[in-house]
Amino acid sequence: MKRVVIGTRGTPLALLQTQEVVDKLREKRPEVEFEVKVLRTAGDRAAEAPLRSLGVGIFVKEIEEALLRGEIAMAVHSHKDLPPKLAPGLTIGAVTERLDPRDALVNRWNANLEDLPNGARIGTSSPRRAAQLKRWAPQVEVLPVRGSVGTRIEKATGDDYDGVVLAAAGMIRLGVEDGVSQYLPADKFVPAPGQGALAVEVRTDDDATSWLLRGIVHAPTRRAVMAEMAFLERLGSGCQEPSAAYARVAGETMVMQAFLASTDGKQSYYTKARGLASNPHELAMEAVQQLIERGAGDLVPGSGR
Repeated sequence: MKRVVIGTRGTPLALLQTQEVVDKLREKRPEVEFEVKVLRTAGDRAAEAPLRSLGVGIFVKEIEEALLRGEIAMAVHSHKDLPPKLAPGLTIGAVTERLDPRDALVNRWNANLEDLPNGARIGTSSPRRAAQLKRWAPQVEVLPVRGSVGTRIEKATGDDYDGVVLAAAGMIRLGVEDGVSQYLPADKFVPAPGQGALAVEVRTDDDATSWLLRGIVHAPTRRAVMAEMAFLERLGSGCQEPSAAYARVAGETMVMQAFLASTDGKQSYYTKARGLASNPHELAMEAVQQLIERGAGDLVPGSGR
């Protein structure tokens, strides 16, 4: 029997995500033995450090290095943890069907965002979430928070916080969605590129492993995420501003919600672009152009504004 080793982080959510992929693979490839190997990343080691201080790829770098060394044949990631440009020699072998892409609000009052009281302490370490909280709930105090999904949910009603904002998909996968106070609408509170989707990363020269993954690819999700990551890539590594993109496919059409803000949240821009599902990169460029035309040119590197 062929044996394939799959790399992942060791958090409860990462292990559930990996098992989700393994179950799909076993259904399609029952003749293959799949083994899970847990790897520790820089983001896991610096569990309390602000995310912004740790740089790009903090939850994937060590896993990708193991993949390039041949210690594992594939790696399962939350797609939103991946940078828009992968390390040389690596590619995405599969994107599985996306779960709920939205952000979820958890708080001690079980209140909606607009009903949170003045001074409510809401935790997030995401600049994207922080900027949109300042836009849609200016009455709250946004505080940094780190830790696993379970840890952050516990903190939401502890001594230091009144609530947190998390990815809905993570709560659903962990079976703790009963704690959601509000699912934040994606057209208003735009998710991170790739949020809710799982990516399986492989070596570009490993045709055998790529072939194994063909049966679990969800084409609409893959196209949508390609558009979202192309949006992020267009903003480039020089863009340090909070940004977001969420695309969805309806037949031959794809629609993208996009968001860009200044770090302090005083400037924020939203747009909705529509294009062909067969051309995700063109849709991403259209979304960026629309944001520039709405006044975000100073926030887009190389826009000439």
